[in-house]
Amino acid sequence: MLDWKNRAGNGEARERADTGGGPRSSVKSLLLSKAVLGALAVYLVVTLLLGWYWSEEPELFPVQQNAQAAAQRDGRQMVVGYTTVETLKAVASTLLNKPGGYISNDRLPPGLWMDNMPSWEYGVLVQVRDLSRALRKDFARSQSQSAEDGDLARAEPRFNFDNKSWVLPSSESEFQEGINLLTRYQNRLSDPSQTNALFYTRADNLNNWLGDVGTRLGSLSQRLSASVGRVKLNTTLKTESVIAGQAPQVDEEIVETPWMQIDNVFYEARGQAWALSHLLRAIEVDFADVLAKKNATVSVRQIIRELEASQAPVWSPMILNGSGFGMWANHSLVMANYISRANAAVIDLRQLLTQG
Repeated sequence: MLDWKNRAGNGEARERADTGGGPRSSVKSLLLSKAVLGALAVYLVVTLLLGWYWSEEPELFPVQQNAQAAAQRDGRQMVVGYTTVETLKAVASTLLNKPGGYISNDRLPPGLWMDNMPSWEYGVLVQVRDLSRALRKDFARSQSQSAEDGDLARAEPRFNFDNKSWVLPSSESEFQEGINLLTRYQNRLSDPSQTNALFYTRADNLNNWLGDVGTRLGSLSQRLSASVGRVKLNTTLKTESVIAGQAPQVDEEIVETPWMQIDNVFYEARGQAWALSHLLRAIEVDFADVLAKKNATVSVRQIIRELEASQAPVWSPMILNGSGFGMWANHSLVMANYISRANAAVIDLRQLLTQG
């Protein structure tokens, strides 16, 4: 009789083992599931908060005071060109040192999910690339037949490296090397014993760089205006298609920014305007004599005013794309207004610089 009971008990134990331990095992599984879901919820909340914090655009900084503080810190002499190079370094360093660091090449959340800040970073990088090229090609050379500065020649391709490279090498390491090379050039420029680092403040040098600035602003204005769709005329007209007594036929096409790209274009324009406003303030310091002789100082101030006005806070949680005269705002058209006015001022400035 006792042996039968033991067999029955062993059978029940095996049955409980086969079914996973009964109610106690089910409770453990439920608690584990809740813990996993709770951890996932916390992770999502943290990444969302980080994404919101990393999306904050850097504030404008005082250019002249920043350059003077850097010269005092490094024990360097303020010379012509020092402010421009220091400002270029500061703008490039902002990409690496702002909250969240450089985000465009992130492979993990929240950077992986963000698109507005990477567009802003690309806009800043475009202006850094253009000025680094102008430094190598124009500002640091006395004439077209003179040799390039070695550090500037090596710095320019560093900034033109792939802006989305994650590793081997990363974009950050290449950009930092470009900043280091700019520092080497800047140290030689401010050292009286060094005669192989030069910075020429001529009207033609400045005009060449402003040509690139005008091209960038004009392109941005067109892309921003295309947020609501616009008719573009084909200006390529063949001579044989013109008939006497008749108006020539010009092809038309509707140009419209894809809906998913509207906010990207907007924030790229914000980035370019942010960087360019600082670089122009540095140019105003180093090219002060040239601008005064050409009566062009007011024109530079007008460009800076328009660019800084475009940096006003965006209070809407998203970039709105209402029609031009509709009930809802269109942030792209507002930005296009500031960019177009700045571009018009650049054209006026270039005309002043070409006059005797």
